[in-house]
Formats: sequence, C-alpha cells, structure tokens
Amino acid sequence: MVVTCVHVFVKPEHVDDFIAATKANHTGSVQEPANIRFDFLQDPEDPTKFMIYEAYETTEGVAAHKQTEHYLIWRETVAPWMAQPRQGKPYNVLAP
Repeated sequence: MVVTCVHVFVKPEHVDDFIAATKANHTGSVQEPANIRFDFLQDPEDPTKFMIYEAYETTEGVAAHKQTEHYLIWRETVAPWMAQPRQGKPYNVLAP
C-alpha cells in the first residue's frame, strides 16, 4: 500500500470552491481500481487548511491517478485558490 498525505492551504475566499472541486475529485478517485482510500479532511480550527489522505495499492496506481481526467481538472482548477503550494508527503504503512 502507498499512502500520501497532501496538505493544502486555501485562500479564505475560495474555501467553498475548493471543497466543491475536491469533492468532485474524490468521487472520481474512489472509483479508480487501485484506490483503497481517499479521505478529504478540513481542520476544525482553521477552515482554510485541508488534508487529503490517499491510499493506493501500488505506486503504479498512484501514477495512474495522476493521469486521470478528474485529477488533472482538479489540479488546474484549484491551483490559483491555494495560499501556498500543496505539500504531498508519502508515508510508510506499518499497520494494518
């Protein structure tokens, strides 16, 4: 399993737009064959901070995700709404 946590900081005036665009990306992502989880989280103390928890079966699944239409649309759509570049951090899975 390959896990990446993506931290996103959104300009306050685009929070609602970002949520809508990311929910659309989520809908497509969870339908990908190699997807295990795709969680979209918002910081309860700062509504402009988000985390996306992505789990795929393989690195090939991750690469395939980055070529999907829903991801490419999301990436281009949300880029100008970010207060700073998104930060993806891969993690080693220890359990389960």
